[in-house]
Amino acid sequence: MDLAEQRIILRTKKGDREAFAELVDLYKDRVYRIAYRMLGNKQEAEDVAQETFLKVYANIQSYDPNYKFSTWIYRIASNLCIDQIRKRKQTFSLDAEVTGSDGLDWHDRLPDANQGPEETVITDELQEEVQSAIMKLSPNYRAIMILRYIEDLSLQEISEAISLPISTIKTRIHRGREALRKKLRFQ
Repeated sequence: MDLAEQRIILRTKKGDREAFAELVDLYKDRVYRIAYRMLGNKQEAEDVAQETFLKVYANIQSYDPNYKFSTWIYRIASNLCIDQIRKRKQTFSLDAEVTGSDGLDWHDRLPDANQGPEETVITDELQEEVQSAIMKLSPNYRAIMILRYIEDLSLQEISEAISLPISTIKTRIHRGREALRKKLRFQ
């Protein structure tokens, strides 16, 4: 964690709302991206991102500065996403086809200057297939795969974010990759 971020966190702990607004500004895109990739729904992702920051504000005093702030906030967001998935599990199947996925990955869909229209379409279709396969994983595998391969967190950071031992993280990454491989073969 850099010195500027530490200062912002200290100011937030002292009740400085402007400092909290700076924290939100630093992390809002990353928190939303995690939520969106886990939930596959813009509205739910926005709600979870908002709820994440409400929890951060309410619990900022319990944050331990010996750990990375990003790990702490990712844990909150991931847990809220898993809770959201559990809530809707009664009415929606995780194996159901994801609808409304046109807006997936909008950060990653900016056209590359070197790509032609055909390559762009192929890339978009591939991203949608991968996102669809990720959405079909169980929430526990989905969270780990997103944190590892999309957010590029280390095994240690993932372990801290979701409170599991590194050996469990490695196992879930392996099983998650195998599940993705199988899902992508049959689409």
